[in-house]
Amino acid sequence: MVTSSTDKPRPATGTLYLIPVTLGDTTIERVLPPYNKEIIRSLRHFIVEDVRSARRFLKQTDREIEIDSLTFYLLNKYTHPEMLADYIAPLLRGESVGVISEAGCPAIADPGADIVALAQRRGIKVVPLVGPSSILLALMASGFNGQDFAFRGYLPIEAGERVKALKQAEQRIYTEGQTQLFIETPYRNAKLMNDILQSCRPQTRLCLAAGLTTAEEYIKTLDVGEWRRMSKEILPDLTKIPCIFLLYQ
Repeated sequence: MVTSSTDKPRPATGTLYLIPVTLGDTTIERVLPPYNKEIIRSLRHFIVEDVRSARRFLKQTDREIEIDSLTFYLLNKYTHPEMLADYIAPLLRGESVGVISEAGCPAIADPGADIVALAQRRGIKVVPLVGPSSILLALMASGFNGQDFAFRGYLPIEAGERVKALKQAEQRIYTEGQTQLFIETPYRNAKLMNDILQSCRPQTRLCLAAGLTTAEEYIKTLDVGEWRRMSKEILPDLTKIPCIFLLYQ
């Protein structure tokens, strides 16, 4: 094949690293492998959900990191899609970039999925690093079906629609044997818990997994009927800690 003298080889792209973050106030060493630290120290560009918390996480990972020498790109639900092209510019120049979520694994119930999708379309190498996922940890500890499950994210805010979504999820438990998982913002956790207890069948199994990997960790599986009879005084304060709710038959 004849190649024009003006043709230039395409420069190698950088790697997009997906960097997990601790789920709460726990030590880095408990939940993240040393290899992650090696990768973090090699990066100068980070796409983050919140700059302040990302800077704090990086400093906790390695106190020797010169935070002010790093470049941060903000990616949250308010980020305009047109800005993503600027975010991958370092990758196209051959520089690697890290993606950091607020907690847990990037791109899982997280806006980081948008930059990963763009990277895949542009042929950029994507490397997920090992770290804690509240979804998988909760499923592991629930005793529910880990072969067939669905993570439904956030349920509707409006009460009627939320109850409807709960009933639909519960129906899939009995018709398909599929574990159902969902989350809520902490200040609405108690309301969601109450909706589950009011709307679901007494025999439906509910696992509440809260504050995973932290000192406040609470994981318990009971029938909805048993949860109804439990004294509220022995439950953790759900308004202050992240929770995963799981339903099964």
